[in-house]
Amino acid sequence: MSTYKVFMIIGVVLVAGGWIAYAIWDYRLRQEEKKHPKKHATRLNKTKGEVSDWAKQMAAFKKPMAKRQARGDQKED
Repeated sequence: MSTYKVFMIIGVVLVAGGWIAYAIWDYRLRQEEKKHPKKHATRLNKTKGEVSDWAKQMAAFKKPMAKRQARGDQKED
């Protein structure tokens, strides 16, 4: 066998082993994360509350009356 073939076989085995080890580590990490509830940052909760308040304000928003309509309403009285 040439040294190139030996080098390539060893390299492929090492890379495959690395990917297998990474897959096992990632699987264990995901399983561990499932056991613990997610922690939300206080800043994130504050921002969500501000967005909720803003959405309520936008829902209650009423379009201002145009000046022409306002003058027309006053003349009718």
